[in-house]
Amino acid sequence: MPKPQRAVDGARAETLAARFLEAQGLAIVGRNFLRRVGEIDLVARDGETLVFVEVRLRRSVAFGGAAASISRVKRARLVAAANLYLARLPSTPPCRFDAVLLDALDPPRIEWLRDIFGA
Repeated sequence: MPKPQRAVDGARAETLAARFLEAQGLAIVGRNFLRRVGEIDLVARDGETLVFVEVRLRRSVAFGGAAASISRVKRARLVAAANLYLARLPSTPPCRFDAVLLDALDPPRIEWLRDIFGA
């Protein structure tokens, strides 16, 4: 049974985001860290900092676009999943949460927001 178009587009968006971040000097160390509490789309290293990346593809701005789709509930799920990821490590590195926003599957239109939860 073929995957729904939304899943195919989501996987393409994550691949574009990973390539974009690698071009910016980040190293992708994980993809789709999925747990019951939530999912981290991409995990990257930016120097010594571990970066949890949420990738959002929104083709319509009817409900506020890609950035607006990261709700309070979504943020809580990201933090919960990140805590589980960190629990697997021998020590906790500096961390941040970034978002890669796309309104189309078009690399020149990628928007990268660093430290979306603030320091």
